[in-house]
Amino acid sequence: MPNSSSSNSQLPAGQNWKLVLAYDGTDYKGWQVQPGLPTIQGELARVIRELTGERVLPQGSGRTDTGVHAEGQVVSMALQAGIPPDRLRRILNRRLHPSIRVMHAEQVDPDFHARANVREKTYEYRIFRRRRPQSMEEQTCPPWLSRYALDCRWPLNLTAMQEAGPLVEGTHDFTSFAAHDPDRTTRSADVESGPGNVRTIFCSKWFMQDDLILYRVSGSGFLHHMVRNLVGTFIEIGTGRRSGADLSRVLDQRDRRAAGFTAPPQGLFLKQVTYRNQAAG
Repeated sequence: MPNSSSSNSQLPAGQNWKLVLAYDGTDYKGWQVQPGLPTIQGELARVIRELTGERVLPQGSGRTDTGVHAEGQVVSMALQAGIPPDRLRRILNRRLHPSIRVMHAEQVDPDFHARANVREKTYEYRIFRRRRPQSMEEQTCPPWLSRYALDCRWPLNLTAMQEAGPLVEGTHDFTSFAAHDPDRTTRSADVESGPGNVRTIFCSKWFMQDDLILYRVSGSGFLHHMVRNLVGTFIEIGTGRRSGADLSRVLDQRDRRAAGFTAPPQGLFLKQVTYRNQAAG
């Protein structure tokens, strides 16, 4: 596999590329191209076309929704232009909107595809804790956090949420946490692995970091709105509206109406994607 290089010499044309993107999804209608709407995929394709004259549709590891962010979205694409990796990264970053950045670029084997052979995806959801348990005093969410965290007006019992987190680990049918996905039939090549709505969660945990309550979840794949629906249910556990013991019942019911609300998109980040037999993205 070719290594990234800062050399200005041209590389052979017709190469397969892997990019790692970070982006602020606030002002975009998600990852996937939509006619007349700003999207991450559309912006990246536009800049590549202006740079190389090639019409390519970069393929992401998954389709983040409107308002969702990423620190480690993995992208694959084929380019005829022979551009050294570090130069491609720098040129793309000069032309892309500042809300999108290419963090890494490398040439990879021809059979690499961002949705294929995914071993693990990790998401993080961030909540600003406005009120602490047993306190009526409210903290104010600063503007530099408001685009990237849920400003939660309810006091949350973090201990209850921490105890409930691991209860969704393992292999389960997550129908109760899946939104209707109108594009489901077009995702057949995705590696959101598992028959039907069965998915495997490797790690599900809640913890504090400064003024943020963080939820980090890793799994083989995720259903449409699955992480946000899990977060909404955990928040209901944190407010005392339901108990952690409800989670087994919710999973068994396989009914979206049994689970909690869908948490807003601004708190959600795609943190990392790793692949079988490849380094972490």
